Amino acid sequence: MRARPAPAAVTVPADWPTTEAGARAVQDTLRARVDLTGPGPEPGTGTAAGVDVAYDDGRGLVAAAAVVLDAATLEPVEEATAVGPVPFPYVPGLLAFRELPAVLTALAALATPPGLVVCDGYGVAHPRRFGLASHLGVLTGLPSIGVAKNPFTFTHPAPGDRRGDQTPLTDGAEEVGRALRTRAGVRPVYVSAGHGVPLDRAVAHTLRLAPAYRLPETTRRADALCRAALRAALGEGAGRG
Repeated sequence: MRARPAPAAVTVPADWPTTEAGARAVQDTLRARVDLTGPGPEPGTGTAAGVDVAYDDGRGLVAAAAVVLDAATLEPVEEATAVGPVPFPYVPGLLAFRELPAVLTALAALATPPGLVVCDGYGVAHPRRFGLASHLGVLTGLPSIGVAKNPFTFTHPAPGDRRGDQTPLTDGAEEVGRALRTRAGVRPVYVSAGHGVPLDRAVAHTLRLAPAYRLPETTRRADALCRAALRAALGEGAGRG
């Protein structure tokens, strides 16, 4: 892996929404472009990137990281960070509008686009079926999935205790994702398709990228890197939004 570059300055598009109504209108417009059939890359092939962000809300600062791993060996290939102002207030269901400008800036700083992007959050497991992973995938054209730590507003039966056990994450009768056990006896993660990858393959990618811990290695490394980038930008400890 090449030497770690300095953080890029976050670029916020001139037409980025500034109101809740404007953000919801963007979600409603772009949602029709989500591809849930893919097929996306084969698990364990090419490269996979994790993206994550850390905030200092008191200072209105966000840091994003994109960490690219070899999908077969999970060895690091490349990484990039971006730091800049938080462009949108905290509103449940609209977190992509806080995170995406920084995440897109970090992804743009990579030498080569990854074959898959793994988001610490949701894809179609979202009230308007357009979470961060779906939004990112539509804007970039990159295959993307969401792997979240909690089920947001959706319900699921408890999966079995073995690694790989899974149950549907549902909104009424609609399956929007899976509760997936990545380690025996450890709380599940919540996998949803983002864009360009069907749900079954999103689950397979998650298991392949999480051989030893609850969270995928892509997420673990991106989380550590964005926190480090925020600490460096502030000269002190970092917080997570």
